[in-house]
Amino acid sequence: MASKETCRSELRTAIRQLGDRCLYSASKWAAEQLMGMDPETTTAAAATASSSKHHNPQSSSSTRLLHRESSSFLRRRLRSAVDPSCSATPVGGVSYVVTPVPADDGDETDPDCYLLAKAYFDCREYRRAAHALRDQTGQKAVFLRGYSLYLAGEKRKEEEVIELEGPLGKSDSVNSELVPLERELSALRRSSAIDSFGLYLYGIVLRDKGCESLARTVLVESVNSYPWNWNAWSELQSLSSSLDVLNSLNIKDHWMKDFFIASAYLELRMYNESVAKYESLQGIFRCSDYIQAQIATALYSLREFDEAEIMFEELLRTDPFRVDSMDVYSNLLYAKECFSALSYLAHRVFLTDKYRPESCCIIGNYYSLKGQHEKSVLYFRRALKLNRKYLSAWTLMGHEYVEMKNTPSAIDAYRRAVDINPRDYRAWYGLGQTYEMMGMPFYALYYFRKSAYLQPSDARLWIAIGQCYESAPLQMHEEAIKCYMRAANNNDREGIALHQLAKLHSLLGHIEQAAFYYKKDLERMEADEREGPNMVEALDFLAKYCKSENRLEEAEMYCTRLLDYPGPEKETAKNLLRGIRMARSGFVAMDVEHFAP
Repeated sequence: MASKETCRSELRTAIRQLGDRCLYSASKWAAEQLMGMDPETTTAAAATASSSKHHNPQSSSSTRLLHRESSSFLRRRLRSAVDPSCSATPVGGVSYVVTPVPADDGDETDPDCYLLAKAYFDCREYRRAAHALRDQTGQKAVFLRGYSLYLAGEKRKEEEVIELEGPLGKSDSVNSELVPLERELSALRRSSAIDSFGLYLYGIVLRDKGCESLARTVLVESVNSYPWNWNAWSELQSLSSSLDVLNSLNIKDHWMKDFFIASAYLELRMYNESVAKYESLQGIFRCSDYIQAQIATALYSLREFDEAEIMFEELLRTDPFRVDSMDVYSNLLYAKECFSALSYLAHRVFLTDKYRPESCCIIGNYYSLKGQHEKSVLYFRRALKLNRKYLSAWTLMGHEYVEMKNTPSAIDAYRRAVDINPRDYRAWYGLGQTYEMMGMPFYALYYFRKSAYLQPSDARLWIAIGQCYESAPLQMHEEAIKCYMRAANNNDREGIALHQLAKLHSLLGHIEQAAFYYKKDLERMEADEREGPNMVEALDFLAKYCKSENRLEEAEMYCTRLLDYPGPEKETAKNLLRGIRMARSGFVAMDVEHFAP
């Protein structure tokens, strides 16, 4: 069994090795998981005792654990809501193999030369770093030289994009180092003279050249030989475009595999399965901020806004300078229209690091909620200057252009988003919305259906398709009814589907079905304590329907409620009540006459 101490030892070694090879983001991820591990009972008890005796501020692990346990009720509730069969990792550890740590090739690489190259790399002088290692043949030096050349090519490609088309323009510029790097790394792989880091570099080169199948194979080899490189797992996830592809990967058993599967499930919109996986990992990584952020993101995608907000707030309490995943939190606050909380978050990330794409996105959401769409677009464009492949910024900028009625720019932004990630249902929905605004329902219907295919559990998408079918050029009412039924069965929070189903059935002469849906819609509005024209319409229809069915008591009740609303419906209710009372008096007269002696 992979114990906690084994995981700690593996992570500590990985942090040093990843940092030594300048894979700083992977090293940071590993360090966060190391700090997120559940402290051993004896350690926690000792720290607690020390704190109580000496008021030692260094006993942070015990405080952190207690703070995490404050939200354990939420996790227990979530765990009961998901299928336990999705959780493959027993709490407390897994019976997975322990991967041997590869030995450094210190004898084949001049350590002083390597230190010089690493210093150049840290100063972003990539070609100087590669040149410093030109005569080195060790695997460690070969990787850093190749990685430096790759990043030098990426840097030059970005410069060409700006020179030719501007920072957000389209360009055919390519990384000029891809071909020689592929030739060199392919030869090393054939001769088995390449290590796991070289395979990782080879995988991203193949990905950039469009050889996705071979890239997946190479990246699987990389993670199988060295599973602690989270960058390799992330690249492999980006190439796993479907569940079938994910299941076909021949990955060895290791506890890092569970992190990968959970993250891949989240990307493939299998949110309940992702939450189950992450909760199983909490058996060891009980204090992991990363896991909590991923669970909160999944809950946001499931539209469980209140639970997700609790988890994001807890994240900010434990790590007040965190920027990772806070853009998702800003989307949640935007959806809930929490202006003050979003303002506070935008101010905090601005002071922490205002030149992060996530920070710019959060500030853009803040201005969007204020209705200052021009400023919002400015910050989304700033985010894209920092990272041209930042998907969320393209999609949100498209939303802003829709608000500004700038449909050509909106279409361009959404198309750029689906070019980056064809599985982004929000961008497809945005395209449908834009074409619907332009009075092109056939185009809108195509994009709405693409969006619903990717996110079939979102009621809003089925409502959008139903409204397209209802539009004047189509008038396909039966198809619209099917879409509204799908929306009603997928937790339509706004209740639009029930009202539209009632109206369409009434229009088609299906009086009983119309009455059924009007009654359900009325019950929903009463439960939510809502009033408005939809309630008046439902009361009016149900009053007439019940009178026609001789259900006079129900009809009288609906008419009495209608008297509280001004307008023509009030006069209709008065006329109906007079008719009901006359009918009742007629029945009474008939009864008296019938039983008279």
